[in-house]
Amino acid sequence: MDQEYASSLLENAVRELSRLPGIGRKTALRLALHILRRDESEGVALGESIIDLRKNIRYCRVCHNISESELCPVCGSAGRDHSCVCVVENVRDVMSIENTGQYAGVYHVLGGVISPMDGIGPDQLEIDSLVERVKAEGVKEVILALAATMEGDTTNFYIYRKLGNIPNLKITQLARGMAVGNEIEYTDELTLGRSILQRTLFCDSFNS
Repeated sequence: MDQEYASSLLENAVRELSRLPGIGRKTALRLALHILRRDESEGVALGESIIDLRKNIRYCRVCHNISESELCPVCGSAGRDHSCVCVVENVRDVMSIENTGQYAGVYHVLGGVISPMDGIGPDQLEIDSLVERVKAEGVKEVILALAATMEGDTTNFYIYRKLGNIPNLKITQLARGMAVGNEIEYTDELTLGRSILQRTLFCDSFNS
């Protein structure tokens, strides 16, 4: 047991909390001590909610967004435009776009972007399932809504090449209202909403 901790139980809690992104050991210790100071029922509720999240959250079989059932609420909604698919990097991007209130279509979560430096190739992302979905469901428009980074642009172009020969399919991208290098989740809702509404044909980005 680390000598700076008076209890192996506290040490275990700090170790697990410090595995969370952005949480160092000092912050983990503050969190653990805060939990100890609160009423026992609050700590139990926190633990049960995490266990429930881990055991019962699944991924939508269509778009790969998080869900509590086979289909996420977006894919299961008859009020959404299922002919328009917005391709995003992760679940946080779905939440960011939904918060704008400017998009009525559905989503496809890739689970990352192509990044050779990190050992992430196309086969590790949900790109093949996107292609199959577009062909099978009569999708009319695919919106490429990835971050304006080298990895995002590489992934956009790869997807464009995979989908470019499908007849009557429009492939668009977010208007470049977002600064280069910005990630979707850190873009303010007004800018992101305008970028969706003012989206442009993807081919125009390299034909101009």
